[in-house]
Amino acid sequence: MLVPMVAVYLMISHISKAATGSIGDSQEITNLLSQAKSEAIELRDDADNMATYARSRLSWASFAGKVNEIKEHVNETGKLLAKLEQARATGSLWQQEAIDHITPVLRELAAATESTIDHLNNNKTLVHTRDFREHCSVNYDLAEKLAKLVGDFVDYGETKAKFAELQTRVEAH
Repeated sequence: MLVPMVAVYLMISHISKAATGSIGDSQEITNLLSQAKSEAIELRDDADNMATYARSRLSWASFAGKVNEIKEHVNETGKLLAKLEQARATGSLWQQEAIDHITPVLRELAAATESTIDHLNNNKTLVHTRDFREHCSVNYDLAEKLAKLVGDFVDYGETKAKFAELQTRVEAH
């Protein structure tokens, strides 16, 4: 009974080592992803507020302030993404994939936010229209997608690190 268990352990150990690749996780990328997760959550919450505003009777000025907050979070997340892209080569395979998956979603969100700002600036008296509500809805959907995506990758990294820690403790016995 002990021999099959040892064989299974060795097989799992070999598979998990192969799955991590030759490059270990970059602590810098891990930290940047955690910061991006926080920004993405704030961005999602701001976009949710904006979508709520679009269904209300608030003034144009209220919308303008919230859109500027969203723009600031998009810009901050963009700065984090630039740092992630600079550090990409130092990351493990999953970290590189995280950067590759986050990049297009953030770019799409930035474009949607810019479109919402343009729409708001060009239609100050039409903030309670279906068209503007759709702009807000798209921003929220993309912000939600970004927050979930970044959060999933951060959770994966934390789980992977916990697994590696447990594996090290098991191997020590």
